Amino acid sequence: MPENAVEMRDVVKRFGDFFAVDHVSLTVARGEIFGFLGPNGAGKSTTIRMLCGLLSPTSGSARVGGLDVATQAEQIKRSIGYMSQRFSLYDDLTVEENIDFFAGVYGVVNGQRDERKAWVLKMAGLEDRRASLTRLLSGGWKQRLALGCAILHEPPILFLDEPTSGVDPIARRAFWDLIYQLSAEGKTVFVTTHYMEEAEYCHRVALMDRGRVIALGAPDELKRSLAGHDILYVETNDILDSMKALGAVPGVSDVAVFGGGLHVTVPEASTAIAAIRDALAKAHITISQLQRIQPSMEDVFVATIEAAEKKEA
Repeated sequence: MPENAVEMRDVVKRFGDFFAVDHVSLTVARGEIFGFLGPNGAGKSTTIRMLCGLLSPTSGSARVGGLDVATQAEQIKRSIGYMSQRFSLYDDLTVEENIDFFAGVYGVVNGQRDERKAWVLKMAGLEDRRASLTRLLSGGWKQRLALGCAILHEPPILFLDEPTSGVDPIARRAFWDLIYQLSAEGKTVFVTTHYMEEAEYCHRVALMDRGRVIALGAPDELKRSLAGHDILYVETNDILDSMKALGAVPGVSDVAVFGGGLHVTVPEASTAIAAIRDALAKAHITISQLQRIQPSMEDVFVATIEAAEKKEA
């Protein structure tokens, strides 16, 4: 088994004149939880589909588990687990019938099928629902069943494409607990998400925008890259008017809605706070909270995109 589970070198995927993936290079170590973070349309799913042998790169090279995606796609498909955001389940089959179907697809030998089915049912918490139609399951149950079906054949590398899209926060957290278990067992997990807070759960993340990787590293490392910027959290009685007022304050480089308040990016918090108070007071806006905070992954993403755009300008 090669040292790296995934290797990409200058990979491009072009559709006509459109670059869905634009010269991406990265490596993912065995046993790593690696996150691809970015908005819808950034190129995350296209990259996953190439690594799974479902799409061929226009140029560049990529290897998964030592296999070449351009020439050994069929071998890759048999040796990995893949879960799409649509869960790839059959709603008109029962839970047990779905497991049986995917056991056949992945070539799980007859002597191991009962054992693997029992493992999936237990892992997903569906032992008492094995006869339920899949369409009657909640999003969280479907999610766990889809994960179980994707790893029936015990693949060493697992690709999860937007696996938590459309499920509630509690189900998302429980799903990440399962991912940690798989990583602890030595499996490599490559996951895409547009939920910025999920980057915190990964060992390393790549921030992707318009087909390009614009930052790569551990979450804490990427947050430290915001040196020279402070983030202030501001809550007021009028968010929209606050955004307008703060956007005109000298030194404020970004104002973004975050929960029930605003994240305001400034060069230095102590000098900016007085100017912010003054600007909001002049606009007759009441401040309920104003404090410096640690940057979130969303702050990192916004700042990285802005820096990339300034370079291109």
